[in-house]
Amino acid sequence: MEKLLMVWVTEKQLKGDTLTQGIICEKAGAIYGDLLNQTPRTSTDEASEDSFKASRGWFDNFRKTTGIHSVVRHGEAASSDVKAAEDYLKTI
Repeated sequence: MEKLLMVWVTEKQLKGDTLTQGIICEKAGAIYGDLLNQTPRTSTDEASEDSFKASRGWFDNFRKTTGIHSVVRHGEAASSDVKAAEDYLKTI
């Protein structure tokens, strides 16, 4: 699943598209679901269908193992004001 996701991420980056953590996690869930639908299952497999969660921890590990860096983060991690921080450092 992660190899397929990395192919998709690479294609998007080559096109110049902006990728966020949320977009990548959403696509990871979609790929996982597609793979589940294509794979024959037994009754015990059906109980574990919801076992994959594209969480922040999963995303951080995915980012580290694949080496992707140019991803926009949402929330507090994305809200830092770099220009304001640089201006503040100049005043010190």
